[in-house]
Amino acid sequence: EVQLQAFGGGLVQTGGSLRLSCATSGLTFDDYAMSWIRQAPGKEREVVACISRSDNTRYHADSVKGRFTISDDNAKNTVYLQMNSLKPEDTAVYSCVANAVFCTLQIPEFDYWGQGTLVTVSS
Repeated sequence: EVQLQAFGGGLVQTGGSLRLSCATSGLTFDDYAMSWIRQAPGKEREVVACISRSDNTRYHADSVKGRFTISDDNAKNTVYLQMNSLKPEDTAVYSCVANAVFCTLQIPEFDYWGQGTLVTVSS
């Protein structure tokens, strides 16, 4: 059984940093691309970042490029999202998701979803 659990969210001031973690079980990073998506109140879900070992892809959305960094630790079965220079518009529920092999921006193609963690950035 595949399980994904995101944690590390919280309240932070503008300009601050947080690191989200996604603990996984039941899958291997060699077979699955891992992504972080977010959903802000009243907005559509957005793929924020993706990492795939199959083709050495690391994708970051334009909205977070230069501020957020996705990484993984194969030994710990954990994916991270380092978020720096946070802005109020980054406020959202962040979830980790997995899909087979390659990164995708098509949300319906994600195979597994974890529960989200709330990030709130105060102005």
